[in-house]
Amino acid sequence: MGVIRERMIEEMELRGLAPATKRSYLTCCRLFVGHFMKSPEQLGTEQLKAFLLHLARERKAGPATARVYLAALTFLYRHVLRMPGVVDDLPYPRVPHKLPDVLSREEVAQLLASVRSLKLRTILTTAYAAGLRISEALRLRVADIDSQRMVLHIRGAKQAKDRLVLLSPHLLAILRQYWVQTKTHGPLLFPGRSGRPVHIDVIRRAFRATVDGLGLQKRVTLHSLRHGFATHLLEDGTDIRVIQSLLGHANLQTTAHYTRVSTHNFQWVKSPLDRLTDVRGPGHP
Repeated sequence: MGVIRERMIEEMELRGLAPATKRSYLTCCRLFVGHFMKSPEQLGTEQLKAFLLHLARERKAGPATARVYLAALTFLYRHVLRMPGVVDDLPYPRVPHKLPDVLSREEVAQLLASVRSLKLRTILTTAYAAGLRISEALRLRVADIDSQRMVLHIRGAKQAKDRLVLLSPHLLAILRQYWVQTKTHGPLLFPGRSGRPVHIDVIRRAFRATVDGLGLQKRVTLHSLRHGFATHLLEDGTDIRVIQSLLGHANLQTTAHYTRVSTHNFQWVKSPLDRLTDVRGPGHP
């Protein structure tokens, strides 16, 4: 893509897209161009539709993946090539809204205790304790720990927004113990061997191995810790707007999804089946 690629990078930088989004968009556009072996300026709506069908039929890409490709190609044609008509009529695939599997508090405790590496265990514990995305936990600096106000300063999060999250006394003690034992003296709280933050793939592999070793039957990912944080706070009676602020959600509706997996209110509801005994008397099915 050459010149077009450079123009795309410039447009993404001007709009402040996150580094991961920029990498994803460039990869999607490169694969699209490589599929037809032509400049994107020579391709139109029909080729875009054919490529999306190729993703679904040949590469077995799901709706969520197709939406990422479509977002990347829409950015390319609208903001870089200035050819919006090419993508105007393309439908966005509907992504099924599946409820996430939520770890119980006991499962979270068991999982964290099973991680052998002190650094990895501390990273995962921090993510759960503060409701962080793993990428946010990995970028933490020592200076982001404010033990006077008992908050963590999350910098450059999603949509380039900073926010403050709670720092529990227990987490503070864990972080202090980690700092003493690892003798971390640089600015990063969790540096890798290169001096940069620990790579997320290292965390994924260790996390997957731990989950498999425990034999958990639930669909568990790194993001499950953030799900658990939000759901457990909701079940403890925390106001949903407070949870929204802690998670850094721009839209309350995003946070409201956790009400679909919380079982707190179920505890006060009596099934109609239970009332059949009251009507028909004991001993009846």
